[in-house]
Amino acid sequence: MEIIPEGKHFRLVHESELPEILVTLERYLPESLKFHQTIKTYLNDRIWDFKFYVAKDWPDKPIILHFPGCTLAPHNNIYQTLGIFCPSAHIEHVDLMRTEDVLIDWRKPMYLNFTHIAIMNRLDDFYSKIGVMERLSGDIYVCNKLNTDLELDPLPEDAEMRLLNLDNVQGIHDLYPANEIECVQLFDILVRKLPGLGIFRKDTGELAAWMVHSYYGAMFSMETRPNFRRMGYGIRLAKSLTQLVIERGYTPFVVIRPGNDASRNLYTKLGYEKAFETCRVRMTPDCYEDSTVGTIANSSYAKFPPLPQGECVVVTKLPRKHVPGESQTVDEGIEDMLAEKCDISSDEARERKTTTDEGIGEDK
Repeated sequence: MEIIPEGKHFRLVHESELPEILVTLERYLPESLKFHQTIKTYLNDRIWDFKFYVAKDWPDKPIILHFPGCTLAPHNNIYQTLGIFCPSAHIEHVDLMRTEDVLIDWRKPMYLNFTHIAIMNRLDDFYSKIGVMERLSGDIYVCNKLNTDLELDPLPEDAEMRLLNLDNVQGIHDLYPANEIECVQLFDILVRKLPGLGIFRKDTGELAAWMVHSYYGAMFSMETRPNFRRMGYGIRLAKSLTQLVIERGYTPFVVIRPGNDASRNLYTKLGYEKAFETCRVRMTPDCYEDSTVGTIANSSYAKFPPLPQGECVVVTKLPRKHVPGESQTVDEGIEDMLAEKCDISSDEARERKTTTDEGIGEDK
C-alpha cells in the first residue's frame, strides 16, 4: 500500500535518523523500553518493515509512532494497527492524536499492542466519546540482572534443549494463540534472526516446548505441549533465553497479566522486576462503515481478535452483544494454562478461547 510521508502532526522518519532517536528514547527508559527495542531490532535485524513517525516538533514533543503495530492488519492497511510512545512526564503531547486525521482514520477500528497505561488513559479521554475502547491489562517486568545463581534440575535424559530451526516454524505458528495478529512469515524471520529455543524429545525429535525473542524485544509467548508439563521446561527456557537476549545487547522483558502469580513468581526468581503497567487495546468506533459489509454499529468486523472478557478487561462503553456463530479468536499469550488447569488438550483450550501472558504462564 502507499506509504504516507507526512501526517497532520507527524512526519515519516528516515532510517538514518533512527540511531539518534534511540539515544533520545534512552532518556525515558524504562517507559520507552518496548519502543526502543522495536527500533533496535529493526536496525540490527530488520525483522519487519515498520514505518516510524515522530512529531514534527521532535524531540521537543517526544511522541513517536510505528505502523503496523503487529504483523497482520485488516485489509492489509498498516495504518489500522500502531505502536505509540510518549513519556508520562510529557503525556500532554498524546493530545496530538485527537486531530491526527491523515495517518489515522478514527472512523475505522484500531488495534494497539501493549502500551503504557498513561498513554491509553489519555487516548481514552477523547476516544470514549466516539467509540469503545477495550483494554487487556499487562505489567511489564524487566530483567536488568539475571539471577545466575538459580540452580535448576538437569533435563531428563530423553530431552534436549537446542535452537529452533525453520522446520519448527509452521508448528509454532499453528499453536501460537495470537496467530490472527502475527503472521507465519514473522516466525520464519524470528527463527532465522533472533534467539529461539526449544526442548525436544531425543527419540522422536518432537518439540515439547519453545520460546523466542520477539521483534519488539519482549520474551515472546512460551508454549508447552500438554503431555510435557510439570517438568520444569518453562523456567529452563526462560533462563536460557534471557541469557541469550542479554548477550545480544538487549534488555529482556515480559508482559505479565495481573493476578498471574505463577508467572510473576517464576520471573522474579530469574531477577525480573516490575517496571510499569500497560494495556493492549482494541478501539471500535460507535458506527463503522465498511464497503464489504455496509454500516455496522459498534462493529468488530475489522478482523482484529476480540480481547478476552474477564476481570482484566475494562471497556469504556458497553460493548456490543456477541452475535451467535461469530468467530471469537484468542489473544496473544499461552493457551495451555487453561488446558493444564482443566485437564484438556491444547486444541480444546483454543476452542475455549483463553489468554495468558507473553511470557510463560507457569513453571511447567
